[in-house]
Amino acid sequence: MEDIFNLRYALDTLFFLIMGAFVMWMAAGFAMLEAGLVRSKNTTEILTKNICLFAISCIMYMLVGYNVMYPGDSVSSFWPGFSFLLGADNQVEAVLSVTADSWYDGAYYSSRADFFFQVVFVATAMSIVSGAIAERMKLFPFLVFAIVMTGFIYPIQGFWKWGGGFLDAAGFLDFAGSGVVHLCGAAAALAGVILLGARKGKYGKNGKIHPIPGANLPMATLGTFILWMGWFGFNGGSELVISNAEVANAVAAIFVNTNAAAAGGVIAALITAKLIFGKADLTMILNGAIGGLVGITAEPLTPSPELATLIGAVSGVLVIFSIITLDKLKLDDPVGAISAHGVCGIWGLVAVVLSNPDANLLTQLYGAGVIFGFTFVISFVVWAVIKTAVGIRVSEEEEYAGVDISECGLEAYPEFTNASKI
Repeated sequence: MEDIFNLRYALDTLFFLIMGAFVMWMAAGFAMLEAGLVRSKNTTEILTKNICLFAISCIMYMLVGYNVMYPGDSVSSFWPGFSFLLGADNQVEAVLSVTADSWYDGAYYSSRADFFFQVVFVATAMSIVSGAIAERMKLFPFLVFAIVMTGFIYPIQGFWKWGGGFLDAAGFLDFAGSGVVHLCGAAAALAGVILLGARKGKYGKNGKIHPIPGANLPMATLGTFILWMGWFGFNGGSELVISNAEVANAVAAIFVNTNAAAAGGVIAALITAKLIFGKADLTMILNGAIGGLVGITAEPLTPSPELATLIGAVSGVLVIFSIITLDKLKLDDPVGAISAHGVCGIWGLVAVVLSNPDANLLTQLYGAGVIFGFTFVISFVVWAVIKTAVGIRVSEEEEYAGVDISECGLEAYPEFTNASKI
């Protein structure tokens, strides 16, 4: 029996680590997607944001966030209390002392593997913010916000569902994070966009909207494919274990449904873009894929593959209409992050009721409202404090020249800008 427990422990820990590495690879996907959808003069700065926010996420979640989100003994179902520093790993003696009946209670894999898997989710939430405020925000104020977001805002609302807080007790369902991760990131992004304002030249008189195309659509497409791949770890790893036939089949179903939803999002966005714009707009199609992935994340196990495709397809339509609506409201989101992660995150939470008999529509809407409301309000306050203290927006001259030079001191494509001088 000890050998079986050893093997299961090792297999589930390895599964967690591999799935975490898949999700970590999503950081590269966000970096490529965002770098492709901004103008060339802002590429270096957006890449700097992405690698720095990942590092900040890892450190803050290790120092504070993980123990806030999973406190063990919380103060209440609303307030987890604050614990600092990552706790000890599982002891071998404790692992081998369990019985077969108690094995799958969520505790018998390496706690360090669990931390690694969870920390890359935090970075995903913060990556959503970086794209929405691209091309006009100062670098260091953004990184200050990342400290607060990853160390406190995200873990507190995450505790309410995944740490055993009041949303979990209410029956709110969010398997892999349509709300906890994606809606949270989108709400923080929306607060920043409102305080930051639109890019110069984006909106004209009489409601005129001036498109500002990205510099590198091949890079943006590569980023989307990387995100698509990483999402198998995002959703599949949320099953937590794989060491028996039942859960192995569940992971396989999750992979199939995740893939189906992304495909549904792409096709629906393609058709919708053609009907609305008369063209197959690649940027909308890419957001359709991401929207489909976000939409299935709240419940990737219980739908049939056909229903998963439909859930993704609805996301692909929603994301386009949301982008159009935000532009009409003069809320400038260069990469469509608020629409893909926020609107489709809410849809994903609602769509749980289509296949999971334990889901209640009002409870799902309640959970979505709590996550959005808390994250938006606290983020707005934090952004406002930073804006008052040091400012969050670059000058008009710096924005015109590109934030690569003013914030990072170098260009991503120097041969393009300096070719005339050679």
